[in-house]
Amino acid sequence: MRIALFVTCLADTMFPAAAQATVRLLERLGHEVVFPAEQTCCGQMHINTGYQKDAVPLVRRHVRTFAGYDVVVAPSGSCVGSVRHQHAMVAAAAGDEGLAARAGDVAARTYELSELLVDVLGVEDVGAYYPHRVTYHPTCHSLRVLRVGDKPVRLLRRVRGLDLVELPAADQCCGFGGTFAVKNADTSTAMLTDKMRHVLATGADVCTAGDASCLMHIGGGLSRLHTGVRTVHLAEILAATEAAR
Repeated sequence: MRIALFVTCLADTMFPAAAQATVRLLERLGHEVVFPAEQTCCGQMHINTGYQKDAVPLVRRHVRTFAGYDVVVAPSGSCVGSVRHQHAMVAAAAGDEGLAARAGDVAARTYELSELLVDVLGVEDVGAYYPHRVTYHPTCHSLRVLRVGDKPVRLLRRVRGLDLVELPAADQCCGFGGTFAVKNADTSTAMLTDKMRHVLATGADVCTAGDASCLMHIGGGLSRLHTGVRTVHLAEILAATEAAR
């Protein structure tokens, strides 16, 4: 299968390892991964902060960039959530019904990584090896917007050497929420404190998730406290093999 990688801004600028791992994983499973160089921001940041009109050119560019691909994947529940649930709405609100229809078509072929693996490719055992004690944080967008359910957990359970421990109060937000963490810093910090307490209670070496943004928030807090617990994107764990040790 030929798959287009929607890399996302955060992965491109700050966490390229997640995107690179996505490519390694899918190529190991026998698929061709292409990177459309014309892609830019999907516009989620603009939409979520009330600048819908400014997001229209970004939606138009995204649709034009990915229109020619049968399948699009991103290592981000947040950005896929925006493509699937916001792009057509923004285009329609701007009065461009043609763009709205094309956006809906691209959205229907766009998947978060665990969705692609389980629902489209029909695979749960990806041949990964990761000998660490790991806990999984289900991010808000993947849990509530995309409703990926237990797909990431099913994938993690099939990783050889991995000791998966349940995260207490896993469905609670980590407090990042994009600009929420900036505009409501005290509340965000309190939510992060709760999340870190639950992560540390598991005794895990690694906290994983499907969104680099949430991992950035959680990982920053854990690092500042010198806990020794690392945050690692789900794609990096699934791409890891014994041969790569």
